[in-house]
Amino acid sequence: MSDILIGRKDKAEVVLEPRYGNRHGMIAGATGTGKSVSLMVLAEGFSRLGVPCFLADAKGDLAGLAMPAAEPNDAVKTRLQKLKLSDWKPQANPVVFWDIFGKQGHPVRATISEMGPTLLGRVLELNDTQQGVLEVIFKAADDEGLLLLDLPDMRAILGFAAENAKDLSKRYGLISTPSIAAIQRALLKLEQDGGEQFFGEPALTLSDLMRQDMTGRGVINILAADRLILKPRLYSTFLLWLLSELFEQLPEVGDLDQPKLVFFFDEAHLLFSDCPPSLRQRVEQVVRLIRSKGVGVYFCSQNPDDVPGDILGQLGNRIQHALRAFTPRDQKAVKAAAETFVANPAINTLEAITQLGVGEALASTLIKGGVPAPVEQIMVTTPCCRIGTITEEERETIRQRSPVGTKYDTAVNRESAAELLAARADDKAADTSAKDAEVSAVSGSGLGDTVRDALLGTKRRQGMIETMGKQVVRTMGSQLGRQILRGVLGGIFGGKR
Repeated sequence: MSDILIGRKDKAEVVLEPRYGNRHGMIAGATGTGKSVSLMVLAEGFSRLGVPCFLADAKGDLAGLAMPAAEPNDAVKTRLQKLKLSDWKPQANPVVFWDIFGKQGHPVRATISEMGPTLLGRVLELNDTQQGVLEVIFKAADDEGLLLLDLPDMRAILGFAAENAKDLSKRYGLISTPSIAAIQRALLKLEQDGGEQFFGEPALTLSDLMRQDMTGRGVINILAADRLILKPRLYSTFLLWLLSELFEQLPEVGDLDQPKLVFFFDEAHLLFSDCPPSLRQRVEQVVRLIRSKGVGVYFCSQNPDDVPGDILGQLGNRIQHALRAFTPRDQKAVKAAAETFVANPAINTLEAITQLGVGEALASTLIKGGVPAPVEQIMVTTPCCRIGTITEEERETIRQRSPVGTKYDTAVNRESAAELLAARADDKAADTSAKDAEVSAVSGSGLGDTVRDALLGTKRRQGMIETMGKQVVRTMGSQLGRQILRGVLGGIFGGKR
């Protein structure tokens, strides 16, 4: 099994042994120093070994993996000679394009239930109180047998919770109407940001990310993220959800001869920006343990310190492109990057990081026994694919050849919480109408019955006629009594006179 060549320079050579591909890695460097090319080199190398990859294309240039490189010009030929790549030839890679918005690739969907309250609460930017209410709502939905698949389902269950807040508070703990209203507003914002396309069915099946083509090469799954990157919460939450799903669904396999899947996190700083401690702890746990599932995770970012230290310590394979030490933070980042490498007496790592040219890097990978090799300064090898973007026509051609297009391109809307709660409301309204009709049938119907009851009365109350009659009798009796009394008194007093 051949190693993946990362680069050479003079007598130095750095390769990645496939058996250590699941020990994770880091590609770092300032903008324009060659990080994307290094990522493409690794993805191509894994694909040739039959290992599928998943990566997010934040700028559109990684789509070039789907097309062969142009015939080399003089500059490229000179570079190939320096790299001793005599067998190099242009070659495309098997690629499947994905897009949460469904524009530049097959739609990527997940259900609300799969996302879960923790990640959903993060993408909705809920506070602790609102997060607690969201967890209660998920629990109530489970107990009521209500599937939460898409945003209409989520809106329906929030309406159900608002109407039954008192009952749910008794069963699960206090939930307030203002908290529900805040979640509803956040849900509306998510919908406006494009979340409506992400949540639904058919949901992404992980096995469709772990394919090989007819020749045995691993398929490279590219997520179009140029629009998604503008919604950092949605972008990072989706990638974290995908990593969590891999961790939960894949079986334990231990250390293999090569990974089952390699996962690239581009713009890694977005994953940990404003990340709650509980969620960061979950990411650290997944990165630490997913190695035994046969999955390698590689982070791509400008500075190594964009990744928390506990995760950075798990990354055994490093490619460090140039960093510029213009500010105190930059100088600190350069020093931190230099300290992550095993020292090489022939290289002043701290100085080299700031002096690397475009396409050059400091690199160190794991060697026999899983031990990091001393750092080497290399010229990163040239990928066989196109370095740069592709046209819309080329993208559409590749999409039409995809083996999974018929499965994901058409949305499915099966019966779930929104439909079930609507049916319950209809049944309740029908029952109310039936009871009203029954009451009308027993007591009579129409305006005549109403007038009759008002005039003649019912068993429970007297009518207007009875009331007026009693009043007349009382009045007449009172007048007659007064007349009799006056007559008697008049006779008595008259007799005395």
